[in-house]
Amino acid sequence: MAQVQRMSRLMVKTLRDDPADAETLNHKLLVRAGYVRRNAAGIWTWLPLGKKVLDNISRVVREEMDAIGAQEVLLPALLPKEPYEASARWEEYGDLLFRLKDRKGAEYLLGPTHEEIFTLIVKDQVASYKDLPVMLYQIQTKYRDEARPRAGVLRGREFQMKDSYSFDITDEGLAESYRLHREAYQKIFARLGLDYRIVSAVSGAMGGSASEEFLAPAPAGEDTFVDCPACDYAANTEAVTFKLTPVSEEHGAVEELATPDTPTIETLAEHLGVPASATLKNLLVKVDGEIVAVGVPGDREVDLGKLGEHLAPAVVELVTAEDFEGREDLVRGYVGPQGLEKVRYIADPRVAPGTAWITGANKIDTHAKNVVAGRDFEVDDYLDVVVVEEGDPCPKCGTGLKLDRAIEIGHIFQLGRKYADTFNLDVLGQQGKPVRVTMGSYGIGVSRAVAALAEQSADDQGLCWPKEIAPADVHVVAAGKALQTELALDVSEKLGAAGVRVLVDDRAGVSPGVKFTDAELIGVPKILVAGRRSAEGVLELKDRRTGEREELTVEEAIARLTA
Repeated sequence: MAQVQRMSRLMVKTLRDDPADAETLNHKLLVRAGYVRRNAAGIWTWLPLGKKVLDNISRVVREEMDAIGAQEVLLPALLPKEPYEASARWEEYGDLLFRLKDRKGAEYLLGPTHEEIFTLIVKDQVASYKDLPVMLYQIQTKYRDEARPRAGVLRGREFQMKDSYSFDITDEGLAESYRLHREAYQKIFARLGLDYRIVSAVSGAMGGSASEEFLAPAPAGEDTFVDCPACDYAANTEAVTFKLTPVSEEHGAVEELATPDTPTIETLAEHLGVPASATLKNLLVKVDGEIVAVGVPGDREVDLGKLGEHLAPAVVELVTAEDFEGREDLVRGYVGPQGLEKVRYIADPRVAPGTAWITGANKIDTHAKNVVAGRDFEVDDYLDVVVVEEGDPCPKCGTGLKLDRAIEIGHIFQLGRKYADTFNLDVLGQQGKPVRVTMGSYGIGVSRAVAALAEQSADDQGLCWPKEIAPADVHVVAAGKALQTELALDVSEKLGAAGVRVLVDDRAGVSPGVKFTDAELIGVPKILVAGRRSAEGVLELKDRRTGEREELTVEEAIARLTA
């Protein structure tokens, strides 16, 4: 027997107009359809309909996690400072952490993710290789102090997340746990009805080696990813790499050029009549307080996020005017890599050995041409740090890449031994000696999945949920008269008894037009209307997604909806 929800008793208030502060489709529709309400910036209340959708997603996640042998636990959200201080993430997370003190002055945080705590639990509970492998997961509220919460429930300060962790003795065991999670995620997102891509990613503050994201393409997405139209390559833009290819060409000697009032690439290119791509841009940043130069072709921009990922956990920030004081070797607007002293030089692979450039001469109003990488200056580190552009070559096949926006709905990492090393997570191995455990970390944004589904499946009339996660299987609408209401309630009870989840609009004093509009807005997959032919026992069944309609008797409707 399934629940029959009567809208006359349900706490749901629909709105005709979009909220004034709503920018994205999910924000507009989830509020208008009565699924969520905003309490403060990035903080949301899940109303009855929204809680059902959230719970249905959690159910699917649980079923697939249980199917691979993962065990569910529940950890506290309020966590002590010490484990995160030991892993260095107390500092690495910076302002994203919600930090607080108790009445005795002890410091705590609201958990953004739980690698440290899971590691300590396994250290306490597991002693031998015979107890491994083990996979643990939880579905819990997480907290991050986002600077700009936006897009409704898509980017909030608190959010629902499934995070799971695998613990293995060997790298081969970790690879198997990673494979199990990857396949489970594919099943989860297929069941949820999400259109998604699996893309290569970077690990960031999570640490570890192998990393992939599950992205749901949507205009509201905050992630940009690349997709190759000719092969199966796909990656987050921060993970895209460019092959370092040395060039064997003869170039003339370095020649200085008088270039007054040309401190920018644009003014320099215009003054010399050359394309910006012929120039070398040298961006100065501070890495943990030390000045570092980053060289990229003049027609490209440095992706500071990408640079930060490469150099994590170091803090990367732009230099200021004060940083030039007392540094005669750094001439603002005219910096060149040749002759730089005591400055680490990082270059994009496009600045390959043998390539020649026009760049700063480290003198005011002066540039130099024929400055050759590997001859006139050395690169300390090659890192792919440019902003990826449409048409950049695919690292796999060379075809021009396409750019698209997407919502991150899942992320899987092979963490390796980063956290095991931090907390000395060892077990007794087969040879009777301690063996260091290796870990994986796997996340799914449960509340983000609600937003992603709303973005992908909605139409001009409102939400349009896949059956697996909809708040009901069928939305029964009583057009208004007593006979129609009686028939609607009768068929709803019969459907409920047959195991169909029913939302029935039995509200008195509400016009049929409003009821029909609300049914479209709320987005249950099937709409069953007790209307003009109710006296004959005939109902109209509408498919919310396709708009197809058919008239059925009560018995036929029940048979169709229970098939």
